Amino acid sequence: MESIRDCIPGAEIAIFDDNSTDPETIRYLEEAAEFCRIVAPREVGTIKHGGLYHNMNAALDILKDQSLVCFLQDDTQVVRAVSSNELDELEGIFSRNSELGFVHPCFIRGMDLRKHPVVPLAGPAPELFFRENTGQSAGIHYSDLVLFKPTRLIKAGWTFHQSEPANDRQAKALFSMMAYMWRPFAMWLPEVPAYRGKNKTLGLRLAERKKRVGFYPFKLLPESALDQVTKQEVPILPVAEDFLECTPSSPPKPWAYNPLSGLRFFKNLNDLEVALRRWFKF
Repeated sequence: MESIRDCIPGAEIAIFDDNSTDPETIRYLEEAAEFCRIVAPREVGTIKHGGLYHNMNAALDILKDQSLVCFLQDDTQVVRAVSSNELDELEGIFSRNSELGFVHPCFIRGMDLRKHPVVPLAGPAPELFFRENTGQSAGIHYSDLVLFKPTRLIKAGWTFHQSEPANDRQAKALFSMMAYMWRPFAMWLPEVPAYRGKNKTLGLRLAERKKRVGFYPFKLLPESALDQVTKQEVPILPVAEDFLECTPSSPPKPWAYNPLSGLRFFKNLNDLEVALRRWFKF
């Protein structure tokens, strides 16, 4: 929240709460109500991400008159200043490209390059690129962190489904590929604590201890930090680990965004407990 207020001071902010029960979160929501809109959930989610997609549908309805909307989440940060001129340029790109549904505002995660190398394709404007499909289930046509025009989605009959892959398939049917920014302005924080259904399994708790999860915010990028991305004859991919720096300390690179990543034993233990809870309903 503070990064949005610092980097995009003119932004209208709405927080879509997901039935928060954590006392610290509730206190913050009370404070934030003084400078932004707090929206209570209309539906209770039953998936591991809680009511994420129900809240997205509510946001699409409530914010339908906004020219541009950007979805960020509680484990993300705006990492550089975004001017009103830049937002106007993005709106112009949408206006000139009627088939463009989504723009992804985040850096590329270094850990993702192991399985799915990023091959940039010519985008709808020099500031943007498309990503070649290398077999991933999402990220080619859609991501949960996106910029979009609400009226365009509503006109196309869009409804957020209950998973990223399902939304990627829907976006493929309705729009062009999702565009990536050569100069992104947001990013997931690495190694954050995870809450799935507001519960932590033993496997997850052990994985978090091993990974030393915590709060690793990014230093804000100076205006010139991304100049080298597009000034090269062959543009440099905006990979998070190449441009961003955590403060005051950093977890090991490439950064991970799920404590269970790369820890097979703990992941299996987590999956077993989740299955037992589902079977015995505890």
